[in-house]
Amino acid sequence: MRAGTGLDTGTALGTEVAEAATAELGAEVAGAAEVAVPRASRRRRTGRWRRALLAAFVTGAVVIPLSAAARPEIPAPVPAALPPLTAGTLDEVYAANRANAAEAARMAGADGDDRRAAADRGMADPDRDFLAFDGRGSGQATEVFGDLAHADRVAVLVPGSDTTLDTYDRFRATALNLRRQLTRDAPNSRTAVVSWLGYDTPRTVSGTVLTPTRADQAAPHLREFIRQLHTVTGREAHLTLVCHSYGTVVCGRSAPGLAVSDIALIGSPGTGVDSAAGLRTPARVWAARGADDWVGGVPHVSADLFGTTIGFGTDPVSPAFGAQVFAAGDVGHSDYFTPGTASLANLARIVLGETSEVTHA
Repeated sequence: MRAGTGLDTGTALGTEVAEAATAELGAEVAGAAEVAVPRASRRRRTGRWRRALLAAFVTGAVVIPLSAAARPEIPAPVPAALPPLTAGTLDEVYAANRANAAEAARMAGADGDDRRAAADRGMADPDRDFLAFDGRGSGQATEVFGDLAHADRVAVLVPGSDTTLDTYDRFRATALNLRRQLTRDAPNSRTAVVSWLGYDTPRTVSGTVLTPTRADQAAPHLREFIRQLHTVTGREAHLTLVCHSYGTVVCGRSAPGLAVSDIALIGSPGTGVDSAAGLRTPARVWAARGADDWVGGVPHVSADLFGTTIGFGTDPVSPAFGAQVFAAGDVGHSDYFTPGTASLANLARIVLGETSEVTHA
């Protein structure tokens, strides 16, 4: 990360917050250390965890608000009024959201934001199908790939931090790659993929990304979306949640009682619970992390700091969590959907219900 004026402005505040937080966080994190580890070793490890958590928290709390404030709000129309979502209303829903995206493109262009105008214009393409679209602010969108009305296996992708309408093409590419893999592996199957950008994602370098706040806000919306999705596909359809990075926290908050068959957690910093059983879901819970994913170096701890929970607890790929861990190969944090990778192949097998073919780490 490049240093800027935000770091200089926040130096004194950052030092003060870090010093005040260290004492309070120390006891909580130390309690998570294994009993068998010598006390001196525990202190060293606890110090590293505290420094990592606090550095990210302070950087986000000080730097990001200053940089984010420089960007003005992007004008866009309110979301289109949509009919109740059913298989019979899909075409009407798609058309209404395309029209809304076209108007959002016009407004963004008139405001001089050519980048957003181009993104919105792409979403208004008649060949694209959206169940939801909101061009205001960082934006939200839910896109369908495949024949949703007749699908009996549907993958719902839940993204992590820094996913907005401005960066949406990267998220869309992951959905397209999974859709192509499903079609290649099972050409006669009835599958669909849905990219659900239905929440305000946190920034990667921010205090927000270390807390469950955005996930708590997102969970009711994801739960309602899954409910609506079943009105299109029917209750017998197999739904798989594929959750990436901070999106795994969203899925963790949404999981209890959710009507899905499988939940796949990839590149997860933790889910906010200590075990798969803590998700309180009848779904099969899967987890994977690539060998080159930097999340592997993130402390999987959770502690209360000034009334706010920092961190997300047990590593989902650890034996203690109890998920079914599948092979991801050497992929990095943003590469789980890259064609030819073990991670993409295994995700497709999970969605298709070919669980005996999933390779394990």
